[in-house]
Amino acid sequence: MAITLKSKAEIARMRSAGRIVAEVLALVEESLAPGISTADLDRLAERHIRGAGGVPSFLNYLGGRRYDPEHPHAYPASTCISIDDEVVHGIPGNRTLAAGQLVSVDVGVIYDGWHGDGARTFICGDPEAASVAARGLVETTQLAMMAGIGAAVVGAQIGDISAAVEDVAVPRGFGIVRQYVGHGIGTSMHEDPQVPNFRSRHRGITLRAGHCLAIEPMLTLGSEATQVRDDNWTVATWDGSLAAHFEHTIAVTADGPEILTRA
Repeated sequence: MAITLKSKAEIARMRSAGRIVAEVLALVEESLAPGISTADLDRLAERHIRGAGGVPSFLNYLGGRRYDPEHPHAYPASTCISIDDEVVHGIPGNRTLAAGQLVSVDVGVIYDGWHGDGARTFICGDPEAASVAARGLVETTQLAMMAGIGAAVVGAQIGDISAAVEDVAVPRGFGIVRQYVGHGIGTSMHEDPQVPNFRSRHRGITLRAGHCLAIEPMLTLGSEATQVRDDNWTVATWDGSLAAHFEHTIAVTADGPEILTRA
C-alpha cells in the first residue's frame, strides 16, 4: 500500500474517530476495578463505540487489512485486553481482574470510513498494589510514546521516532518488543509505513504534513522475545515478565504533531 498524505478534512474525520477511542479509554479507566471481567469492559467499550456512531476496528479482523466474520480465526471482540505478561491482542473473556494487575487496553474505531487507534496500560485498583518495577514500566512506556510523538515533525524521519522511543526505554533497563511496531493509519487500520520502537539501519521516510501514524511502544520488564498463545491472537512475553503498551494516533502537521486520540 502506498504511503498517503491526508488532507485537513480527512484528518478532521480521523480526529472524530480518535475522540471516540479516547472516550472509550476514559470509560475503561473509570470502570476498571478488582472483580470486573475483561468481557464486561469489552461490552462497555462496544456500547460506547456504536452509540457514538462508530464501528469497532478490531471485531472480525483477520490481519492484513482483511475482515471476515465467518472465519474461525477472526478476532472475536471489540477491544484487545492484555493482562500482566500479555503484550497485545489479548481476547476479552470471563477472566476477572485483581488489584495490582497490569491491564493493557487497545481500542480501534472506524468513524465515517476513517480509523483511530489507541492504547493504555492501567494498574487495576490502587496503583500501590503493583510493584515499584511494574509502576516504573507503565510510566516509562507512556514517556517513551510521548517522546516518539515529539519526534514526529515535518522533515524528520521515521527513524527519529524510533530513536526517541529507544532513548527513553533502554537507559531505564526495559526490553523493547521488536516484532510488533507502530504503523500508518487512515482508511485502513494498518497502513504503511511501519514505525519501529528501536533503532535500525533503515531510517524510513521523511515526514511531511499529512502523514498519520499510530505510535505504540511495547516495553517489558525482561526479554524482548514474545510468543503467541494457543488462541492464535494473544501475544505474551516469552519469559513471563510484565509488559506495558501505550498508543496514540497522530497527524504530522506544519505546527508539530497533533494527537488525534484525545478527548
